[in-house]
Amino acid sequence: MKTIRLRAGKERSLLRRHPWIFESAIAKGAADPGETVRVESHEGQFLAWAAFSPASKIRARAWSFDEAQRIDASFFTAACARSVDARARFDIQSDGLRLVHGESDGLPGLIVDRYGATLVAQFLSSGAERWKEVLTQALLAATGLSKLYERSDASGREREGLPLRTGWLRGSGATDLLLREHGWQLAVDIAGGHKTGFYLDQRDSRKKFADTARRLSFERVLNCYCYTGGFTVAALTGGAAHVTSIDSSGPAIEKAAANVALNGFAASRASFMDADVNAALRQFGADGKTFDAIVLDPPKFAPTLAHAERAARAYKDINRLAFKILAPGGVLFTYSCSGGISADLFHKIVASAGIDAGVDGYIVERLGGAPDHPMTINFPEGEYLKGLVVMRK
Repeated sequence: MKTIRLRAGKERSLLRRHPWIFESAIAKGAADPGETVRVESHEGQFLAWAAFSPASKIRARAWSFDEAQRIDASFFTAACARSVDARARFDIQSDGLRLVHGESDGLPGLIVDRYGATLVAQFLSSGAERWKEVLTQALLAATGLSKLYERSDASGREREGLPLRTGWLRGSGATDLLLREHGWQLAVDIAGGHKTGFYLDQRDSRKKFADTARRLSFERVLNCYCYTGGFTVAALTGGAAHVTSIDSSGPAIEKAAANVALNGFAASRASFMDADVNAALRQFGADGKTFDAIVLDPPKFAPTLAHAERAARAYKDINRLAFKILAPGGVLFTYSCSGGISADLFHKIVASAGIDAGVDGYIVERLGGAPDHPMTINFPEGEYLKGLVVMRK
């Protein structure tokens, strides 16, 4: 077994069982991509068994902090079973859910979502890639399913020095699926959709938005960065009179309209704009148009801390524009899925946006990802999605 020796003082995060080992922390040692290495402190104390990644700034990711643990097929079989079993204890009102959430489930670089009878997996680290075949078998055994589609086409693969890959690993069939969520259905494209096909992490927020629409009887709703219309369908389910949905992707807009029709809503209750959100918000403001509820669910502006300053300006701008067209008593559901933007920083950004817009509001609730996308005690970075519900005074 190859050994990685850390620089003096760099063992503290591993002693707290944080799974990442950065290139700058390593004094000596190397291995092949995905190979399991023994990680030791500068003094030679055992710290972890980890998967080595020679191309990544996160040079190794810990599998286990138990010196007696063997990293073999049985280890991954047990880890996948634990992760799948944990989801049975969550209250998930959907047949689409996340079964493995990377580091939070002790499987760094592995993302697995279930859509009905189909699994969709992303192998995003050298370690997950090296054990792909074993992990595939373990996932199918843990779920009792026979179909697994690979979506290893995220940017994280490139940072690991790995080629992008997609396609069926087990089974075959249609990649356009129907997802049941709460009281509605949504069409999902696991081959070409964002992430593994859909944003399952916003499941509970969509339900919250539907419930809020029902309670407050929204007349005019604006869904920005609508993608395939999850929040649009939620608003209509909650009784919103009309929803305007904006996205810069024409194909996404078409699918959003199809999802509205799929759920039996009249076409007259929804309108769709293939447009830039910032430009549309400015035009609404110039036209004096207001909305009772606005959803801001933009793409990732800051994948890392290095992008945080630029992203903060972008988040502030869209929130400022949204506040200007939010009717008094109206509700803003605003989100950031950027790992480089903390919950506290996002709160400050939204507050600053309100001040610049000349708007005050009640922060009704803080939101996060659905429970099957967990943050754990040892891995706070799992909290990538954060949101605020603000009611304008």
